[in-house]
Amino acid sequence: MGNQVAGRYRVIDRSIVIRNVYVMLAYAFRTMRTEGADRFATEKFDHLHDLLAEILALGVGTQVKRGLHRDYLAMSEELATVRGRINVGRTASARSITRGRVVCEFDEYEIDTPHNQALKAAITLLIRHGEVSTPRKDALRRVLPYLDTVTSVAPTSIRWESLTYHRSNASYRLLLGVCELTIRGLLPTESAGTARLASWLPDEKMNVLFERFLREYYAFHHPELSPGARIIPWDLDQPSIFGGQLPEMRTDVTLRSANRTIIIDAKYYGNTLQQGLSGKETVHSGNLYQVLAYVKNEDRKRTGAVSGLLLYAQTEAIAQPDLDVIVQGNRIGAQTLDLNQSWESIAARLESVLDWLAPEGS
Repeated sequence: MGNQVAGRYRVIDRSIVIRNVYVMLAYAFRTMRTEGADRFATEKFDHLHDLLAEILALGVGTQVKRGLHRDYLAMSEELATVRGRINVGRTASARSITRGRVVCEFDEYEIDTPHNQALKAAITLLIRHGEVSTPRKDALRRVLPYLDTVTSVAPTSIRWESLTYHRSNASYRLLLGVCELTIRGLLPTESAGTARLASWLPDEKMNVLFERFLREYYAFHHPELSPGARIIPWDLDQPSIFGGQLPEMRTDVTLRSANRTIIIDAKYYGNTLQQGLSGKETVHSGNLYQVLAYVKNEDRKRTGAVSGLLLYAQTEAIAQPDLDVIVQGNRIGAQTLDLNQSWESIAARLESVLDWLAPEGS
C-alpha cells in the first residue's frame, strides 16, 4: 500500500486506498447505510481531499433535505415586548425601560449549533486550502449557503468531545467524523508563505482510524463475539496499595467466543518491523511485550484459551510481520492487513482472523 520514505508512510495507489478509507470511515463512525454510499465503491479518487469533499458535499446536501440539526440556544436581546424572562439587572443598567424596551432572555430553536459550526469550518478549510478538484469545490460551495446563519469558528476551537449524538442527529456521526479528521489531521501548515493541507493523514491519526475501524467491523458483523475495547485488570498476587500506579491495560479489540478469547492490537506504522544493531528485522519489541502482557493478565486461569494478535497495516517493505508462536501456552502472533486491495479481500482477511478463536486442533 505504501513506501517508506524518510521514516514516514507514503501512499502509492490512492485510487484504491482512498476508496477503502471511505469504507473505514463508514464503519468507524457506525454509518454503514449512508445514502449514496454505493458511488464511493466504484468512483475513483485521486486525492484524499477529494474523498473528504465528496462525503461532505453529498452528506450535507442530503442533510439539508432531511433538515439541518437544530437546538435550543440561549438568547439575550433588548425587545419592545416581553419574551421569555426579563433580565431586570441588565434592563436597569442599560436604561432600556426608559426607551420602552426590556432585556429578555429566551431560547431560540436555531441551526447555529456546534455540530453545524464544525461542518462549516471543515467545508471552508477544504475550499480554501484543500487539493480538491474544481467540480467538488463547486459542490462544496453550493451547500455552504445553507450554513450562512451558522457562526464561523476557528477550527482549533471546536470541542469534539462535547458533540453528542442521539436518534434525531445520528446521521451527523459520519459527517462530523470526516470533519474531525479534516480539521485535526489536515490543518494548514505554513510553507514558503502559503498555507496547504497535508496530503495524507499523519500516522497517529490513521492509527486511531485503523483501531476504530477494526473494532466497529467486528461489532457490525460479529456482535455475538462481544467486540470491544476492554480494560484488563492486572493479575496481582495480592492487592497492593501501590497498584494505582500501574498503567491501564486497554485493548484495541477483544473478541470472545464460548471458550476462547483473542486480543487484537492494531498498529499503523511507517515501519512495521524494527531493525536491531545486528541488522536483523524483528517485530517491534514494545508491541510484542504489550500484547503479551494483555494476554497473560487476561488468562488468569492459565488455560491457554487467550490469544494475542498484533495486526499491522501492511506497507510495501520487503519484510512484513509474520509471527505465529506459542509463548507459555498462549498463541501470540503478528500479521498484516493489506488495505491496498479490493474491499472483498480486506473483509476476507478480517474474517480469517476469527480462526484464532477455533479450539486447538480443530
